[in-house]
Amino acid sequence: MSDHNRILQNSGLLRLIVVALVLLFPCLGCAAAPKPNIVLIFIDDMGYADPSCFGGQDAKTPNIDRLATEGIAFEQFYVNSPICSPSRVAISTGQYPNRWGITSYLARRELNTKRGMAHWLDPQAPMLARSLQRAGYATGHFGKWHMGGQRDIDNAPPITDYGFDQSLTNFEGMGPKLLPLTRAPREDGTIKEGRIWADAERLGGPVTWMQRSEITGGFVDAALAFIDQAGKDDKPFYVNLWPDDVHSPFFPSVENWGPTQRDLYLSVLTEMDQQLGKLLDHIRSTPELRNNTLILFCSDNGPGKGAGRPGVFKGYKTHLYEGGIRSPLIVWGPGLIAADAVGGRNKQSVFSAIDLVPSLLVITGTKHEKAIAYDGEDLHETVLGRATDSRKAPLFFSRPPDRKNFYGFKDLPDLAVRDGKWKLLCDYNGARPELYDLSNDAGETANLAEKHPEITQDLVRQALAWYHEVDPDHSK
Repeated sequence: MSDHNRILQNSGLLRLIVVALVLLFPCLGCAAAPKPNIVLIFIDDMGYADPSCFGGQDAKTPNIDRLATEGIAFEQFYVNSPICSPSRVAISTGQYPNRWGITSYLARRELNTKRGMAHWLDPQAPMLARSLQRAGYATGHFGKWHMGGQRDIDNAPPITDYGFDQSLTNFEGMGPKLLPLTRAPREDGTIKEGRIWADAERLGGPVTWMQRSEITGGFVDAALAFIDQAGKDDKPFYVNLWPDDVHSPFFPSVENWGPTQRDLYLSVLTEMDQQLGKLLDHIRSTPELRNNTLILFCSDNGPGKGAGRPGVFKGYKTHLYEGGIRSPLIVWGPGLIAADAVGGRNKQSVFSAIDLVPSLLVITGTKHEKAIAYDGEDLHETVLGRATDSRKAPLFFSRPPDRKNFYGFKDLPDLAVRDGKWKLLCDYNGARPELYDLSNDAGETANLAEKHPEITQDLVRQALAWYHEVDPDHSK
């Protein structure tokens, strides 16, 4: 055989081998699919029923509403505490915040110690951001932190110690920050100008002062610059965007001022929605982002009384009733969620913020240390609209230790558990149980504890066992 023929024969054999490999392994030689980007928008003190897409009629929230129209709205989603700091710990770690000694809002040293609390979240906590950072993600936090570094706590770890490449926060966090200037109309028609939380300058810099009515836009601009840089670096990104302007004190623009707390709150909510639109429109209109970005939107706890509204639910921020812990959740991602779920409402899946961490790890294909035991469960199929599963284990909650009497409620229950359709509340010793069938009584109006003693006793037992397990140093 001539050399020429031999070459032809070998090249033909090589082509056959290549064809066979492609048939057997169709992705051989293909570029790996890009990892999805994640944006977590975590609103401070927004009521369940305030966005229009969740029944609100008093404020215009077209950008939030469009997320729901193009995504999935979840109606039985919970945060894991009715107050800010522990709720933020839960959504960041996938674990109950009690495990880290954070059971109420972080304050000054004396008050933290009095309540048996840590002064900041341990940097060794299993942060979602750190897991994603180690997997090659660019990670950024923009907005309220409140997991360490506030009041007279000026030696807390910087936010970048928790797995973030970049951060920009407010007065409750260590590192670079935006701090609020304020403008308020006086009765004589003049404008009172000021600034609040000025002492937070010592908690890190650089510091930029800007109008509180525009501060969500400042965090949005920083997040957009971060996202653009991640694209230039050819990295997927994880972004926390945690606005704080819906938390009192309320300072909308002067032209949108109102006479009551409710009026001020609604103006701030409307303006926050407008400022979020810049980020949402950018992601929506950029093809490489639109089809590969998952946006999650929810609130950190229920509303303050007289400001936001919980809708049909009982209670407010700091309460273990539904109004304090149930949050609207919207998941948006045209290239990631199931096509037949777009624009739908999931009314049946019961899950919570701690479940988002393991779910997002699966969605992003990110491994975590085997030693980490999450309290959350992997529900990525539910999050993406491919299933309607609920978490298998019950959900447990504890009352902020300094909120036994609050917002007009006296002698509030200390613990709560949600298991299937049943919701139970009781004291630390199991006394005064309240049992509700949420499938028929979402407003928690009819206490069925005496009617169902076996269910009541079982749920009380589970609640007490959970509390003593996760909070052994502070159990009553």
